[in-house]
Amino acid sequence: MEPLSAGRDGLGPGTPGPRRPTPGGSSPTPGSETLCQVLVTEYEVLKAEQSARIAARDHLMYATLAVFGATAVAIAGSSRAAELVLLLPPVCIVLGWTYLANDEKVSAIGRYLRTTLRPRLAAAAGVDAGQVLAWESAHRGGPLRVSGKYLQLAVDLMMFSLPALLCVVLHFQLRGVSQPALTVVSAAELAAVAVLSTRIVLAMDVSDGREP
Repeated sequence: MEPLSAGRDGLGPGTPGPRRPTPGGSSPTPGSETLCQVLVTEYEVLKAEQSARIAARDHLMYATLAVFGATAVAIAGSSRAAELVLLLPPVCIVLGWTYLANDEKVSAIGRYLRTTLRPRLAAAAGVDAGQVLAWESAHRGGPLRVSGKYLQLAVDLMMFSLPALLCVVLHFQLRGVSQPALTVVSAAELAAVAVLSTRIVLAMDVSDGREP
């Protein structure tokens, strides 16, 4: 029988060799590998939630257009168009607020991935942060990003704020002198539209996302 030969690096058979250092210069430990797995799982869960919220946010656009169409048909065939037109602003506000909530969560998840999860994952893997989750920042660059964000802002305001404002104006044009109760309702709707519009503007993010 042939004698057992020494393993690689002069160690006995079946003995693992020394861990090779990672490109960042540090050697991963079993604890860091476990941490990497945990962070990768967290990344996958957050990306799944982000994708679901993006889909829900985008579907709200189609839902809003459908509501506009149904409301327009109902108003056009009614003799109480001046009163019914005030039903659309609350719908716009609710859909717009839901759209904004999803959009803010999408942005918050992306910001967390870039500023918190990426440095932790890079540290656990022993590599430079620029080598981890690079796409989370890379897709935010480009010369058209800022103009695209302002265009999206205009679309959001035209989709949720402008129709509500026009409906209140149309109410007074059709009604002339409004009833006191409807005047209060109109004022409340205008205030809500102003709040929603302000939140939409403040939520706009034009940064390039190149956090360290």
